[in-house]
Amino acid sequence: MRVAIVGAGAVGRSIATELLGNGHSVMLIEKNGSRVKPRSVPGAEWVQADACEVTSLEEAQLATCDVVIAATGDDKANLVVSLLAKTEFAVNRVVARVKDPRNEWLYTEAWGVDVAVSTPRVLAALVEEAVTVGDVVRLMSFRKGAANLVEITLAEDTPWVGRPVRDVPLPRETVLTTILRGERVISPDPDEPLEAGDELLFVTHGDIEEQLQKIMCPDGSC
Repeated sequence: MRVAIVGAGAVGRSIATELLGNGHSVMLIEKNGSRVKPRSVPGAEWVQADACEVTSLEEAQLATCDVVIAATGDDKANLVVSLLAKTEFAVNRVVARVKDPRNEWLYTEAWGVDVAVSTPRVLAALVEEAVTVGDVVRLMSFRKGAANLVEITLAEDTPWVGRPVRDVPLPRETVLTTILRGERVISPDPDEPLEAGDELLFVTHGDIEEQLQKIMCPDGSC
């Protein structure tokens, strides 16, 4: 993919390095000239410009990008970049960094945001995922809750232990994507038996999460 990252601070540079390592083409757009340091991210295309201006984005040929990541430390700038990327340049996927969690409610499709990433929320979810058994833990939201990536760890007394995946009556709009078992990543084959301690990753709708937990932990068994 061709990815444009707006903001070449520590966050933007780290994302660029990861994407380059995965074989993607990366363009870093940075307004502050002191942060334009091509040697810090070898292989990336660097553009010094104000990404909140349409003419700057036109010169950077933003329309050729598959993904735009608004990664500045300014929520206002990230929202403006997201809106321009989606409405003026029809970028397929817009990911935006939420600097202040109090502003997260603004990061919606109305502002062109497909995925909003809030570091405090992600860290909290990872902590919950590491220590919580039986509860549905939301790891990430897509399209503002239209689809969520959630995790649930099976307790020893859940009735699903020892039973194959096909026996689990998943609710509508819910897909079991992965089973994490120790260091293994297991594809959820219908005949795969579930084990206590399995971490199950689902993609589901926000309104279905409570129903999913009741199915995986009937009668509060978890």
